[in-house]
Amino acid sequence: MKKFKRSIQFVIGWMIICDAASIAQPTQGWQLDKMPDSLEFQYALSALPPHLRNGATVYLLDPEKGYYMARQGTNGFSTFINRTEFEWTAFIQDSYAAISYDSAGSIVYLQPYFDVAAMRATGKYTLKQIRDTVVQRVKNGTYKPASRVGISYMLSPIRRVPTEGGIINMVMPHYMFYAPYLDNNDIGGGWVTGGYQPFVVNNGTIFDKAHSIFNYIIIAAGETEKAKIIQENQDLLERLAAYKSYFKIETSMALEHHHPD
Repeated sequence: MKKFKRSIQFVIGWMIICDAASIAQPTQGWQLDKMPDSLEFQYALSALPPHLRNGATVYLLDPEKGYYMARQGTNGFSTFINRTEFEWTAFIQDSYAAISYDSAGSIVYLQPYFDVAAMRATGKYTLKQIRDTVVQRVKNGTYKPASRVGISYMLSPIRRVPTEGGIINMVMPHYMFYAPYLDNNDIGGGWVTGGYQPFVVNNGTIFDKAHSIFNYIIIAAGETEKAKIIQENQDLLERLAAYKSYFKIETSMALEHHHPD
């Protein structure tokens, strides 16, 4: 079940690790489809717990330009659907991950995502060029970690993520806490079945520990909460499946956590 580990290492690009010496990839496949606004809006908000949704800022993706603000929020939280990770070895069309940040995270962690999306939207950059740009900006201090401990909610009922075995639908709503420069040894963490023990995700070999500003401590939502999330998001799941058939999931399978390795 090792194929699942890269899927957890999503959210800031923990899904597929690139060889630093790899040859520049072609730009083929950079174009993304435009998800209907109302569906993307609903999907993005599903990352947050219900009590934070009405006041959150929502960003949508224009595949030809990048992200734009669809609604200005009032509570400091921001949310969007991530479609591109800078660690990938090839551009992917059908990867979707709803991710949100609190006020501290929104200040610093949105910009790398938005820059990556904007570069992809031009069709002029290879993934290696995008990755190298992100690495350079981390090392020169353009991208910084959050100024305080904070949280990124990823409570949506489904994500489509690349693994070593291909694209999969993953149903693992979870909580991510900013943990720059930390690893599992620091917190005594590590994956256990279900993801209920805290563990650290990072960017693998791309950054050394001194530059690992995108690390997070993750813990999965419990089974009762997970079942409730799936139940409360039936309309969203149906709309996603109607939009693209690959979003369809079996409820029985969705109620199982998979090992992220």
